[in-house]
Amino acid sequence: MIEFDPFYQLIAESPLNPWLDTLPHQLAHWRQKRERDDIKKWLNIIDNLPQVTPSRLDLLHRVHAEITPEFSDHQREEIKKLLRGLMPWRKGPFSLYGVNVDTEWRSDWKWQRILPHLSSLEGRTVLDVGCGNGYHLWRMLGSGVRLAIGIDPMPLFFCQFEAVRKLLAADQRAHLLPLVTEQLPALKAFDTVFSMGVLYHRRSPLEHLYQLKDQLVSGGELVLETLVVTGDKHHVLVPGDRYAQMRNVYFIPSPQALQSWLAKCGFIDINTVNIVSTTLDEQRRTDWINSASLADFLDPHDHSKTIEGYPAPLRVTLIARKP
Repeated sequence: MIEFDPFYQLIAESPLNPWLDTLPHQLAHWRQKRERDDIKKWLNIIDNLPQVTPSRLDLLHRVHAEITPEFSDHQREEIKKLLRGLMPWRKGPFSLYGVNVDTEWRSDWKWQRILPHLSSLEGRTVLDVGCGNGYHLWRMLGSGVRLAIGIDPMPLFFCQFEAVRKLLAADQRAHLLPLVTEQLPALKAFDTVFSMGVLYHRRSPLEHLYQLKDQLVSGGELVLETLVVTGDKHHVLVPGDRYAQMRNVYFIPSPQALQSWLAKCGFIDINTVNIVSTTLDEQRRTDWINSASLADFLDPHDHSKTIEGYPAPLRVTLIARKP
């Protein structure tokens, strides 16, 4: 059973203290709802993983842990078998004591693209909204954050994060909470807020931007990464039933329209720092997902289009500041 009390104690004497008015009740409710066979199975996997203190840990260049003396082949196979019980692994990769979790996404590539454009993360308190299994939380620790908190409602992602955290000596500088953005009070306590791959899943994108703004301190930095389409400042794609086989995609703006949205929500110093097409090398099927991936979602005869005929995924990263 995962206990949240250490996190409550961690934030009790911090600017995040007001969160304790709502958070324990929300997590107790989540725990009650999730008493199902699937999460019990995943929590059992975590219980059976060894708690390891790595002798060498690299979070700056990758998520890579080693131990001396090395694990035996049998021990590595046991860890691998347990981690494969938490499939599919979407975000990564992870290299843990000789077990290489080859995830669907090369999330390290995204991190390397955005890192040069960020204000220094050294000593910052950071929030990652819709963080998946928390891969980027570990990379944030590698960049020197004081505290990295991720939120994502998916029970599997929560369990994947806790599995990695146990294998990395339960580092108390990183925490993932099974929440959605709408459950956050206006904390106004984070120096940097990340929202990567979330905005197009929101029925009300402007409301999402206001929610992100409400988490930032004055002068805090928003890092926003999302799907876009080419066009002028008035151009927004509203897909039909599916986009690249995803059902819950609502609005895909042009980069210029997205800048206008951010300005409308009161952000300043808005900069587009990169625009890249998602390639079949960055998102692909691997032995760690056992399901379809980007190649299956594109027109087989024209990879510039999705299977539904929309423009293929194009991603932008913008950085903005709260006044």
